[in-house]
Amino acid sequence: MASIIKALSTSLWRLSLTTIVTFCFFSETAFSVTLTTGKDDQSFLPYWKIEESGMSLRFVQRIPDQVRAFFLSRGFSTEDAEHIATSCAFQTVLTNTSHKTVPDPLNFDLHEWVVTHKGMKSGMKTREDWSKEWDKKKVSENSKLTFKWALVPTQMEYLPNDYNWGMSFFNLKPGSVFDLKVVWRQYDKTHDYVIKGIQCAPDIHPDPETFRNE
Repeated sequence: MASIIKALSTSLWRLSLTTIVTFCFFSETAFSVTLTTGKDDQSFLPYWKIEESGMSLRFVQRIPDQVRAFFLSRGFSTEDAEHIATSCAFQTVLTNTSHKTVPDPLNFDLHEWVVTHKGMKSGMKTREDWSKEWDKKKVSENSKLTFKWALVPTQMEYLPNDYNWGMSFFNLKPGSVFDLKVVWRQYDKTHDYVIKGIQCAPDIHPDPETFRNE
């Protein structure tokens, strides 16, 4: 009996300690978002990154030539590859960094994100939006599957230290500048932040061998 009581006491003590640590974290954390921009070390293209306690989100430009080559090599027609390539693509990386503080799931729903361009608001172009187009055009099942897995999921829950990456599309012309309202859920709260002045990659045709030096 004594050993059972001791075990219960230890468990309650650990639970109380966890509660205290969690309370202190929420009391002292203002959930401020940090925005950084620059050039990606590998692609040498501009990026926009936001970070908050428990979350990191990064967008890196993808020039149309990169996107054309990717989808042409995966069975898409020249016409369809051109349509995809000129729809404002970004490589997108989402990470749940809460394992560094107080672990908590991170939830995204891209339907809630808002694109503002020249005063007009719209949504992103999600997997489901593209799928409707491919069904009408009778794109092959293999190509549709490849396309689906190349994109960031529309809805996703990320556990602590989980991450995911893929393409995201904003349905704007090359070179367009827009603001993006990002929405996510974590720590029993809905968070949002507007990234201002994101730019779609221009439709340039650099030499891959010398691009990094330009």
